[in-house]
Amino acid sequence: MAERRGCVRQASLLVTLVALLAGICIAAYWYLSPYRSFGTETFVEIEHGMSSRAIAAKLERQGVVRSRYGFLLVRALHPHAPLQAGEYRFGSAQTPFQVFDKIAHGDIFFEELTIPEGSNIFDIAGLLANSDTVKPADFLSAAADPALVRDLDARAPNLEGYLFPSSYRVTHKTTARQLCRAMTDEFRKEWKQLGGDQHPDRVHETVVLASLVEKESASPQERPEIASVFLNRLRVNMPLQCDPTTVYAALLENRYRGTIHKSDLASRNAYNTYAHPGLPPGAIANPGVMSLKAVLHPLETSYLYFVAKPDHSGTHAFSSTLEQHEKAVQAFRRGSR
Repeated sequence: MAERRGCVRQASLLVTLVALLAGICIAAYWYLSPYRSFGTETFVEIEHGMSSRAIAAKLERQGVVRSRYGFLLVRALHPHAPLQAGEYRFGSAQTPFQVFDKIAHGDIFFEELTIPEGSNIFDIAGLLANSDTVKPADFLSAAADPALVRDLDARAPNLEGYLFPSSYRVTHKTTARQLCRAMTDEFRKEWKQLGGDQHPDRVHETVVLASLVEKESASPQERPEIASVFLNRLRVNMPLQCDPTTVYAALLENRYRGTIHKSDLASRNAYNTYAHPGLPPGAIANPGVMSLKAVLHPLETSYLYFVAKPDHSGTHAFSSTLEQHEKAVQAFRRGSR
């Protein structure tokens, strides 16, 4: 009889242990399995100084973890791991271990915004239209304020020319002004490395002229020659007659539709170098290093004219006289037929 009671107790204990183990497995699955209750994606902002409990609660509220306690359990297993502040993007079901690892490694969300050389403020706004960060209208408003470069260029009408073409990391928290500051800071760094003159008038003239050079040629090798043409024209008070300035004038007036018309060439807009001698009042784009170098170190030539070569190479034929230039123009027209 005693033996039977012992067997019953052992069986009961075994059932209890099995039930306990099953409960632990169910609880572990409940707390630690992959989970997602948000839509396509969600963004969680971890602020500096947030406690583990506050982070866990926020993750639970935004549907990243099923329960805050699952995250806190993982935290208890890694008590010394730093949880890094920043914005985190979650786009799929993840376990609390994966979520914890993402935050511990500081795998924050950002988009890389790449600004090609020669982009103007309207081009940059167009790139931002395809981003989920800085709003294009906010950027244009921030770029219209030249305060960030007043010490460099007291005559700058806006930030055009100083928004250095490079790649920048932007997040949902990045403001238009912060982006503009990052770009103007990059210009300052590059300008210093180039050994550019610090006199505000010299900076202004170099950047404006470099923007014209940038837009006139896709070939870095011939930009010092392009610069020499413009400098020679300025020296003899000859209109620059730079087509990209007429385009920029039309952009400013919201009337450019992809083609230069006679009305554009006749426009009295201050940026139109067909109607006004000398440099335009500001840059027409954001030049890269090669165009800045070309203006800082131009070739010494007698060239006053250039026109595209008929071989579609993207390079130009340079001339010192109007007669030579007219022959080059005729060659271009024959090659374009």
